[in-house]
Amino acid sequence: MPTTMRAVVLREHGTIDRLTYEENYPKPQVEPGTVIVKVEASSLNYHDIFTVRGMPGITIPMPVVPGLDIAGTVHEVGEGVTGIEVGDRVVVNPLDSGFNLMGEVRDGGLAQYALVEASQLIPLPDSVSFAEAAALPVAYGTAHRMIVGKKAVTEGDKVLVLGASGGVGTASVLLAKQLGATVVAAVGSHEKGRALLSYGADDYVNYREVAIDRWTRENVGKPSRNSTETGFDVIVNNTGGDTWRPTLKSTKLGGTILVCGATAGFDPIEDLRYIWSFELKVQGSNGFGREDIEALITLIDEHGFRPVIDSVVSLDEAADALWRLERREVTGKVIIAPWGDKS
Repeated sequence: MPTTMRAVVLREHGTIDRLTYEENYPKPQVEPGTVIVKVEASSLNYHDIFTVRGMPGITIPMPVVPGLDIAGTVHEVGEGVTGIEVGDRVVVNPLDSGFNLMGEVRDGGLAQYALVEASQLIPLPDSVSFAEAAALPVAYGTAHRMIVGKKAVTEGDKVLVLGASGGVGTASVLLAKQLGATVVAAVGSHEKGRALLSYGADDYVNYREVAIDRWTRENVGKPSRNSTETGFDVIVNNTGGDTWRPTLKSTKLGGTILVCGATAGFDPIEDLRYIWSFELKVQGSNGFGREDIEALITLIDEHGFRPVIDSVVSLDEAADALWRLERREVTGKVIIAPWGDKS
């Protein structure tokens, strides 16, 4: 049995070019209470970029294999594990029992095999492809917890999604539409806007050409302290940075701003007057739970829900794909196929 495998490895923090593609990285060895998963698909998240750069307060052991999202088949079962058999189709909850993230403090999915706790496995029906399953845990799970789990969006709501072409963004668009909302996607190009329309968005705004608060005034109506008819009912903002103040100026009286990340900066310019004057609700949502992943699998299996997949690439192309993600050239999820199968 081979003792090495192909993997993408981070040995020191820096830019994405610090990642190396290695042909002979040690294959994990099964331990009691664990299983080895043959990784059929993994997906990239912006969190992988933060892992490469290094994050204040988080010590990442080196070397480490990035990749939070893992879908595949059970390859080997450790002592004491019951109810799981070799060959089972599974998706992996990225958080282990100690709340450690795969691909961050434990080797993740950008490899041919991954060692996980048996409790992390979620059964995968045949109706859900490995690529679809790998798209779900972090991005779609986060969006599901924020939008569905918090009961933040209801039928008839006007919803604006910032960063709508990213993983969490496309998931938010799809889930809000599933709930009967009218959804506007904020994107950085007309090409992305047209793509989001094809995935179900009702309209889009190209924020590189017009500020979102101006677009809101002209198309949805300027929020008023005397009416709940103008402005957005809900704005999904997982970007922060210079998008925060325009978000405050675009939310209707009594409206809600959903926050689950800050890819453009976590310390934005604030104007508290909008929060009290328009009685805004700022709802934070942190991560995802197993129940979110299970609910998403059911949506695919029983209701025809389909995550947006930008592309499927081989393991040796993972670093190039991460560069594209950093440059925001991606719409949806990039899937990595560690065995080179792009079908």
